[in-house]
Amino acid sequence: MAEHLRVAIIGAGFGGLGAAIRLKRDGVTDVAVLERADDLGGTWRDNSYPGCACDVPSHLYSYSFALNPNWSRSYSPQAEIWAYLRRVAEAEGVADRIRYGVDVTAAAWNESTRRWDIATSTGPLHADVLVSATGPLCEPAIPKLPGLESFAGTAFHSARWRHDHDLTGRRVAVIGTGASAAQFVPEIVKRVESLDLYQRTPPWILPRGDRALGERARRLYGSVPGLQRAARTGIYAMREAFFYNFRAAKRGRLAEKVALRFLRSQVRDPELRAKLTPDYAVGCKRIIVSDDYLRSLTNPAVSVVTQGIQEIRPDSVVAADGTVRAVDTIILGTGFRVTDMPIAEKLVGRDGRSLAEVWQGSPQAHLGTTVSGFPNLFLILGPNTGLGHNSVVIMIEAQLGYLSRALAHMRRTGASAIEPLPSAQRAWLDEVDRKMAGSVWTAGGCQSWYLDPTGRNSTLWPGTTLAFRRRLSRFRPSEYEALI
Repeated sequence: MAEHLRVAIIGAGFGGLGAAIRLKRDGVTDVAVLERADDLGGTWRDNSYPGCACDVPSHLYSYSFALNPNWSRSYSPQAEIWAYLRRVAEAEGVADRIRYGVDVTAAAWNESTRRWDIATSTGPLHADVLVSATGPLCEPAIPKLPGLESFAGTAFHSARWRHDHDLTGRRVAVIGTGASAAQFVPEIVKRVESLDLYQRTPPWILPRGDRALGERARRLYGSVPGLQRAARTGIYAMREAFFYNFRAAKRGRLAEKVALRFLRSQVRDPELRAKLTPDYAVGCKRIIVSDDYLRSLTNPAVSVVTQGIQEIRPDSVVAADGTVRAVDTIILGTGFRVTDMPIAEKLVGRDGRSLAEVWQGSPQAHLGTTVSGFPNLFLILGPNTGLGHNSVVIMIEAQLGYLSRALAHMRRTGASAIEPLPSAQRAWLDEVDRKMAGSVWTAGGCQSWYLDPTGRNSTLWPGTTLAFRRRLSRFRPSEYEALI
């Protein structure tokens, strides 16, 4: 007989671990975290490329209930974040609830039993409540480049870095100029023979201001926790205020001036600088924060290619203008499947349709957390919960609190299942779209991965984190249909 759980959580990254911790603190013990990999960490396990680090200050990019006084830098590197998650899982007593090597292949709501029937790589499970915490940055986006499969050299995505492939003396093509490329290009340019950087549109770059955090500061934060919490609050307030640069497409002038001045100071060559100057509003695409990316592109070994790619040959990349550049390594810095998350194809709701079929290319959820037609399903970092200005951990914790209150409501009322009313979900989406209209994310003059195939921005939350937290601070039964 298949095992029955109160709550099954998919994914052991920030969201999944946070859900397990919150439920444990609520006294919900019949919980399992299903993780397809052999270790926890999610994004911070998978992205181990050279130079990988967070672009949100360390003191803010952590759980509010588990501050870390020992960050080595103001922007923490990947290895430290991964180690932090391991420590928190152990300290909070949820490490033993993680089941590694368990890939969820399908999950369907069973209307007669009012539970989720879950198919996994290790056998079936049943759960009253399903929490999907796979995250938006879990599945690499592989571009459909003609001839890519014929490439005879070594090709890989930055989130699946080939550490066994020595780049010393290699002729490398990097495709994509997003946040990952901005971190690994300055590291690898030091040892390659040549690096061709294929740029579709240049990102806006702001200086990072990264610095080492001294031993004295770490000791002080460790002995006076309130001091670190005050520092975190200050960072939070500054990042929150940054939101107002993007509320309207015509704003952000100050950020644009800072970015252009930084570009001029880093890149003296006017021809290269012109290639690296964006023609859209700051914030329309994800802003890159880096102290060394622009400078690394002035290295004589680097060629910034602004033409598109016509085809990949076994030993070269052919640009749209016909130029052939010989390479032996291709690194894809092409981001992730954000608006077409693979997990959506696996989750089947009350009417027999998958989440992907219901969404039809445009992800939608009530409060970014629950979905009409999918009882007892909770999404962590679901649609419209991403941020362009602050830490998504804040959004995760708001959703975890909402999950806790929803389950508490079910216990109090004896409800076996809840799902948002279509009218409540529609009202929420209308509110999101109203706030999004005229913002830099929809009217900033660019095409970004924030936009889904329908042209809707179903990725970002168009407000402050404070507003999102306030909205999720109370569970409203009137917005839900409950089955007793």
